[in-house]
Amino acid sequence: MDNLTIALDAMSGDYGPRIIIPAALQALNCHPNLSILLVGDPEEITPFLPKFNENDNTNQSAYDRLTIVKSTSVIANDMKPSQAIRHSQGSSMSIALELVKERRADACVSAGNTGALMGLSKLLLHSLDGIDRPALVAILPALNHQGTVVLDLGANAECDSNMLVQFATMGSILANSLLNIKRPRVALLNIGQEDIKGLDRIRAAAAILKSNAQINFIGYLEGNELLTGKTDVLVCDGFVGNVTLKTVEGLLNIFMSSLQLTNHRQSLLAKLISKWLRKKISKNFGYLDPGRYNGACLLGLQSIVIKSHGSANQKLFFAAIEQAILAIQNKIPERIAASLSSVLPNSENHKNER
Repeated sequence: MDNLTIALDAMSGDYGPRIIIPAALQALNCHPNLSILLVGDPEEITPFLPKFNENDNTNQSAYDRLTIVKSTSVIANDMKPSQAIRHSQGSSMSIALELVKERRADACVSAGNTGALMGLSKLLLHSLDGIDRPALVAILPALNHQGTVVLDLGANAECDSNMLVQFATMGSILANSLLNIKRPRVALLNIGQEDIKGLDRIRAAAAILKSNAQINFIGYLEGNELLTGKTDVLVCDGFVGNVTLKTVEGLLNIFMSSLQLTNHRQSLLAKLISKWLRKKISKNFGYLDPGRYNGACLLGLQSIVIKSHGSANQKLFFAAIEQAILAIQNKIPERIAASLSSVLPNSENHKNER
């Protein structure tokens, strides 16, 4: 397998190097062909790096594939995207993206400001021909164990009908490439299944998708059907998508956490039964654990950028790195670009206009 290099925005998120460095070392130990560029303040990074004795080779191989790239500033989570972009020079996020632009890294992973990451990625790495704005996409678990491609998850709060069609097209290509679904079912998230329901832009997007023979559009789906497996690709604007994602994750976290609760006053028999039930439910529904799918890809860029949750712990950030590796191995931008011209309506005209 070819060698891979990923640039990590080590100063991003709520915890920065404290969780990003252990996650990076975990990824390096799991992938002998992986190298990582840690972008951040060396003085803040160094205390979290492992210390080795001369005779201790544990993790030494992983450590040798870790390189610190110095940055001088951090983009705050509450900074407006326009302000962040203007003052991005020297920031850990900007430098990590520049490493991808210079082809010193195959992908960038950041838990930082979503708006800033979106803006800087589009500025430095550029969108694919035919795509107005990239979308945050993730593959969420479904009852059929196949997974559902959902986008946009927060990159674009407002989307017109053309953007929704572009998202549907990219989502369909992704489901075909990653999930090996020959003719992915595509649906628009809406407040009802009837044709008259929803905002004008959603109905307009539906009309375009219906007329495209290369998209297997099955109509509208409501929020309560998200995890049912009724569709392979679910499309919505970033505002609705982000609220939906956070709601689902909150409910799943409550569900998974409830499996760990045990009443100390229970009888021995009740505790044994409770333990058995937890194992049974965990075995059948463990795939719903949100920690398994952290890391949303900014789909529609010419390069790979993965957005992690800002509050991610080591397990979650490791999952985001895994998403980056998967995207690199499957050459997602190249596959999207190769298929867009034949699937996206008027893509050639759009390309000429740009």
